[in-house]
Amino acid sequence: MNKAPSIRQNARQDGLPNFRNLGTLLRILIISNGLALMQAILLANSWTGVAQHMMQINTLLTPVLFSSLLLLWVAQPWLNRIAYRRGMVAVTGLVVALTLSIYYFGGELYRPPDSADGYFDLMRCGLLSAVVCGILLLYFRLRSRVLSRALSDARLQVLRARIRPHFLFNTINAVLGIVRAQPKQAETALEDMADLFRMAMSDADDLVPLGREIQLSKQYLALEQMRMGDRLRVDWQIRDVSDDVLIPPLLLQPLLENAVYHGIEPLSQGGSINVALRRNGDQLHLVVENPCPVRADVPHQGNLVALRNIRERLDLLFDVEASYHVESGKDFYRVEIIFPYVSRVKERPLP
Repeated sequence: MNKAPSIRQNARQDGLPNFRNLGTLLRILIISNGLALMQAILLANSWTGVAQHMMQINTLLTPVLFSSLLLLWVAQPWLNRIAYRRGMVAVTGLVVALTLSIYYFGGELYRPPDSADGYFDLMRCGLLSAVVCGILLLYFRLRSRVLSRALSDARLQVLRARIRPHFLFNTINAVLGIVRAQPKQAETALEDMADLFRMAMSDADDLVPLGREIQLSKQYLALEQMRMGDRLRVDWQIRDVSDDVLIPPLLLQPLLENAVYHGIEPLSQGGSINVALRRNGDQLHLVVENPCPVRADVPHQGNLVALRNIRERLDLLFDVEASYHVESGKDFYRVEIIFPYVSRVKERPLP
């Protein structure tokens, strides 16, 4: 099986940022304009002066920013293949070259009217662009180190949260109850449980094929249905989604486990879990909805542990490109997750 890729904003601690990631682009724009505002404040003598200097700085900053980001977006596949130091030099050189070109061809638009040495102003702009580029690259490098530690902690929390003692206890009891009467079913149940725990304890990739995650989830549901019988029903609705689409591992199974444990199991008549997967352009929509007993407005604490963990992993992997919404009604619980549609055929670039 081919190893699934990572699409994190910073896959390696010394990796360049992914210039095709929306969160990366937003951070570059915010930090660059923040540095420009600091420069305007240092140069000005009044609030009016701050506004004037900011406008003057932005006349050069805006075209440099957008042209640099456009070229870096195009060059992203090439940047993924080179070493960090070479990439850092390439990115800085590109930004400085664009700054000097725009400043030179901009003529009087950028050149101060009282400036006697145009060469000095040209070199100053080039130096400032190199400093700003260096600050941004340093920020993303430090952020990648923090995210690497955070992702490791999140993975550890996943392993701890996935193996519920009550699930293990109930499954073993259910297998013992049928081991003599239905040995084949008991053997299948033990194999499913072994696969489930093997997946939970493995060193998971950042992304795995959807088909693998669905198979794992169905194995988990088969174990629960052996215990609960007809009380547990599942309605799968998969539209325009390939089994090869890549999703974070252990994303669907914890949602189903919460639906069973907090929704279906307390109901004497049981109920049906609705699982919907559909593609909407470049996004994948995942919805898990289940009935639940009429309860107070405050959700069970057990729901929050796994769901918080999923939300943190989505933030680490997709940044602002993923959204997570929970709707808790009087007698139902609904989780909707939206994140980029990533397939093996058209993989996202490694940062």
